[in-house]
Amino acid sequence: MLEKYLSKVNFESLEDFRKNFKINVPGNFNFGYDIVDEWAEKEPGKRALCWTNDKGEHIDFTFADIKRETDKTASYFQSLGIGKGDMVMLILKRRYEFWFSVIALHKIGAVAIPATHLLTRKDLVYRTNAASVKAIVAVGEEPLVSHIQEAMPESPTVKKLISIGALIPEGWEDFHKGIENAAPFVRPENVNTNDDLFLLYFTSGTTGNPKMVTHSFSYPLGHIITAKYWHNLNENSLHLTVADTGWAKAAWGKLYGQWIAGAAVFVYDHEKFVPAELLSVIEKYKVTSFCAPPTMYRFMIREDLKKYDLSALKYCTIAGEPLNPSVYETFLKETGIKMMEGFGQTETTITIATFPWMEPKPGSMGVPSPAFDMDLITADGRSAEDGEQGEIILRTDRWKPVGLFCGYYRDEEKTKEIYSDNVYRTGDIAWRDEDGYYWFVGRTDDVIKSSGYRIGPFEVESALMTHPAVVECAITGAPDEVRGQVVKATIVLAKAYRERAGEELIKEIQDHVKQTTAPYKYPRIVEFVDELPKTISGKIRRVEIRGKKN
Repeated sequence: MLEKYLSKVNFESLEDFRKNFKINVPGNFNFGYDIVDEWAEKEPGKRALCWTNDKGEHIDFTFADIKRETDKTASYFQSLGIGKGDMVMLILKRRYEFWFSVIALHKIGAVAIPATHLLTRKDLVYRTNAASVKAIVAVGEEPLVSHIQEAMPESPTVKKLISIGALIPEGWEDFHKGIENAAPFVRPENVNTNDDLFLLYFTSGTTGNPKMVTHSFSYPLGHIITAKYWHNLNENSLHLTVADTGWAKAAWGKLYGQWIAGAAVFVYDHEKFVPAELLSVIEKYKVTSFCAPPTMYRFMIREDLKKYDLSALKYCTIAGEPLNPSVYETFLKETGIKMMEGFGQTETTITIATFPWMEPKPGSMGVPSPAFDMDLITADGRSAEDGEQGEIILRTDRWKPVGLFCGYYRDEEKTKEIYSDNVYRTGDIAWRDEDGYYWFVGRTDDVIKSSGYRIGPFEVESALMTHPAVVECAITGAPDEVRGQVVKATIVLAKAYRERAGEELIKEIQDHVKQTTAPYKYPRIVEFVDELPKTISGKIRRVEIRGKKN
């Protein structure tokens, strides 16, 4: 399958990869027909999706199964009046019906809007109106159903509500009954061009309402690098990315690149992350490739990993936030597996990564993807030298990368703020070492300016994480009349240290940071908390911590 879309598939070295990687984008590419249906015709019995949940249920879907179910779902959506260009919100957690629904929408040229089940009435009202949502397909459970119903009086564009669960309120459609009674699907003519809208994600910034990130129909091809050359997948792989389908990480790791590469996607549908349970599932189903945010690895290494037979697991990747070297070293010691870090955004595919030909440097994101023309730009507009901090930017004057977003929907002004004159500004600060490896510093909003110093949160967090008292931490800037800002540490303590929470432990932790990194970076404010605020995908919400009064 990959041969159809790449000039060269197998590379001998990183240099070969950089020089010769190129995606060939066919006209009017449609993932539903050109990937899913192509696999179903070529190898109908090939496993596409291995789904299990925390109740012990398990279903394997072949590509023939996925084609059949997505055709039925596409026909059902058409019977509800959903067609080309219509906006459809999918709030389906980790249910296998997400894969039926999202591919069905691709097949009829509609726009899929994956969303989290944590949305409240207010969130839903904003989103349905901002994107003119026509239909919502949702898990039929509380409190989600109530939140959706409460939002409907202020959501005039929504014409259909569809439930996939046991709870089907009056006025809602029954998804499973609908697809079982659907007429045979007939592929519409002129479904899409490569530039038509395909996906829309709401992504939250530090201020204002969430922005609407849009991608076109060629977007899945951009994830060839994500799956084949970062996750290192092949046609025998069983890959697990831990992510709710409401977040872009699911598009990165649970669908597009994986199926183009011929790998099977593993889905563990669970309500609460329990490290021991996740490890048991990886062992039982012989997962070969695993990707998760650092937070999950931090909790997993606190388990006795020797208890689990992880011999099938060959490759591990990490993204979502920077990796603390101490986590890397512990996981390597326990499993023999080197974690390969990567970086990207909802607006992009994988932008910087540790690729298979490289020796990882713990804490480094890796090197730029050859799909992008990347640079680091200093505050005065220069290309940063080695060791110098700069903002990660992507240039598009020489070529338009496959997988870069189309813009923020209905917000040309916001789009131009970060993407103009063929330069996309990521808003992320990094530096490059003499070997060409890139190291994350923080968001432009997160970098702390204290007494003339620029301090990146990650470097302080890495120092903190080497103290045995610290399970998790987040570094933010706090206002200070003299210094402008001072470093604040918000810390979750290990159980053995919770009784010691007080001034003596604070001083001990501060002294530890002074000895581990440059003394001026130590946290002048230390707060102990039971847990850190996070998104459902496990990212720490520093914006929420900054919003708290000290």
